[in-house]
Amino acid sequence: MIDTHCHLTDPRLRSRLDDVLNRAQVAGVTRMITIGVTLADAAACLELCDRVPNLRCAIGVHPNHSHEVEPADLPQLRGLQNHPAVLALGEMGLDYHYEFSPRDRQRATFEFQLQLATELKRKVVIHCREATDDCLTIMAAFPSVRAVFHCFTAGLIDARKILDAGHILGFTGPVTYKKSDELRAVAAMVPEDRFVVETDAPYLSPEPMRKQKTNEPALVIHTAQAIAAVRGKTLEEIDQITTANAERFFSWSIERS
Repeated sequence: MIDTHCHLTDPRLRSRLDDVLNRAQVAGVTRMITIGVTLADAAACLELCDRVPNLRCAIGVHPNHSHEVEPADLPQLRGLQNHPAVLALGEMGLDYHYEFSPRDRQRATFEFQLQLATELKRKVVIHCREATDDCLTIMAAFPSVRAVFHCFTAGLIDARKILDAGHILGFTGPVTYKKSDELRAVAAMVPEDRFVVETDAPYLSPEPMRKQKTNEPALVIHTAQAIAAVRGKTLEEIDQITTANAERFFSWSIERS
């Protein structure tokens, strides 16, 4: 199984990375994509990828950090994308829940990265919180860009808008939560080739491990199990489906015997 979105550079995980990676291996999570959210974090992601064979990354500027990056520094992302471990641009997007960054700064940073993705023919990882319509409106100006809407937690209406626009969904721990019936309905209806699983570790631990405050890639199995239950599939089948989807979306395949 592939955890398509985690933050292994976060001190809560990096400080015990060997143990985290060992537990993932035991759980059957053999590959991970760690996400860079600032230019400095991108460098840390690349350093990890150089050391860990089954690790790749996506790097970009998160909307909640867009106020921390000077517009003149954003072109640095172009050179960073040349590293062989980089599979996508992001995470990028809009966050209208916290609004740590002004909306105009979020949008400008988002548009720069979408333009870069267009030039480089890159897939993108989207962070979208309470901003689906605005995200899709901005993305419509970059029609060649395909995205995974990471940590999708909205409802059926937003899911259909995203799918109709040609993008895919990433499901995290909240799909396992007791009150997430509508999110499980989304997981049940999404086409088989249009979703992946992820942890967003160290955030959003799934049930039945929710009391474990620091999430980690090994626990993506619980998210996959919840999706298997609502789709009438086995865990092994969801593993096969989501691994194939992740390999195709991120262009990350491995040789199989």
